[in-house]
Amino acid sequence: MRAIMQFLMQSFVGAVSLTAIWLVSFFIYGQTVLLTSLFSAIGGVLTYAATKQIMDYRFVKSQGLTKKEYKFIDANLKEARGKITRMQKALFKVRSFQHARENLTIVRTAQKIYNNARKEPVRFYQAERFFYNHLDSLVELSERYAYLSSQPSPSIEMQKSLKETRQTLTAFSPTIKKDLQVMLRDDLETLDFELDVAKKTLRRSKK
Repeated sequence: MRAIMQFLMQSFVGAVSLTAIWLVSFFIYGQTVLLTSLFSAIGGVLTYAATKQIMDYRFVKSQGLTKKEYKFIDANLKEARGKITRMQKALFKVRSFQHARENLTIVRTAQKIYNNARKEPVRFYQAERFFYNHLDSLVELSERYAYLSSQPSPSIEMQKSLKETRQTLTAFSPTIKKDLQVMLRDDLETLDFELDVAKKTLRRSKK
């Protein structure tokens, strides 16, 4: 959502700048249509780029991060996005009604962690175990599970491996849920505090 709003704002400012430069160059300075169009295009692009830099700087500053930290987190999140997509494709490739709900829960939980970190990059540090360890394991297990499930005539060993892989995937579901809880722990503590304050206020009002 932030990326869409930022793009719309940059486009709006760039378009306004382009139009203003064109009008000034053509009507006030009497430039040719070709030069006017060239100046306005350059001005619009530069304004668009400058607006992007300003908005990015303000966002990073509001998160309490340095530019270097934000680039580091952004690079890790882009990599994580690719891993989550791979995991999702692998799990949804397996047509198993029995495990469909569990697979969907795993994918949704991973996406929630990613979306929270994308929305507020500083939260990335609260979910480092997920991004550095658990996500890689999930991708590997999901792709292995999809491969074993797709075999037309699995051997006894393959069936055993498939069962073990499924059990390990199942065990990871509460693990990443805990990663999400750790990520949101500060929010929950703040909410509990606000609820306590609200309850005390109600008690005083009744008295």
